Amino acid sequence: MTVQQVIDEMIKKTGLEPLPNEKTCDHLMTGEFDTEVTKIVTTFMATVDVIREAIQIGANFIITHEPTWFTGADGTEWLENDPVYLEKKKLIEEHHIAIWRFHDHMHMGEEDGIYRGFNIETRWEQFKSAGEPGMEHFGECYQIPKTTLGELCEFFKETLQMDVIQIVGNADMPIERVGVLVGGGSLGLGIEERPMKLMHQSKLDLLVCGDITEWTISAYVRDAAALGFNKAMLVLGHEKSEEMGMKYLGDWMKDITGSIEIHFVDSKEPFTYL
Repeated sequence: MTVQQVIDEMIKKTGLEPLPNEKTCDHLMTGEFDTEVTKIVTTFMATVDVIREAIQIGANFIITHEPTWFTGADGTEWLENDPVYLEKKKLIEEHHIAIWRFHDHMHMGEEDGIYRGFNIETRWEQFKSAGEPGMEHFGECYQIPKTTLGELCEFFKETLQMDVIQIVGNADMPIERVGVLVGGGSLGLGIEERPMKLMHQSKLDLLVCGDITEWTISAYVRDAAALGFNKAMLVLGHEKSEEMGMKYLGDWMKDITGSIEIHFVDSKEPFTYL
């Protein structure tokens, strides 16, 4: 199969019509569409470390969820004379690697592929709860067996192999109603108040977040807790909250790629904690 054939079949499987190029970030970032695919790597982000591992594996096609070139739109005009860009580009081109971004179609298809991975990894599919009217397509809500914020932290640390988790709220507070906003969803997708509205309208005890802005949902939950409301938030970060979708993407693609090997490469958190 060629890179183009794999892309076409993946988009078809999402149930979406291909989005116009000018309205999506799902572009071929490097390489050629007519390249015959040897092996595939799926990852949250095509970092230099991920690219080097793909080279060792013998893969010539990387499917990444997030940008290769450091901005949401993956534009490169501003990078023309940047040494980091030039060295990374050189590494990719020397090994003839095609990199395609699978973001918008993955989120907007008949099933959000990132939440699919989250549900598989956490085994929370059975606890899914319908969102409130107007919020059905914003994140996921769950009615989980009664636990505490502290116990959920330990669950995520073990499940996602995390050393540190940020929280707002009392670690001993009871939790049953949980909302999950992966990646940039917890920023509101352009509407800052949307996560707070979700928390209120869906009667959530806890919001599990990817990215955060400290003056929005963090401040809301902090004030709610100070006023005696049973409210908390737990921050996984962008990478940890979305990587699961890319981890299980290979299974979803098997009926497309046949015998072509697909390897998941964890791009890992960008931070080191001292």
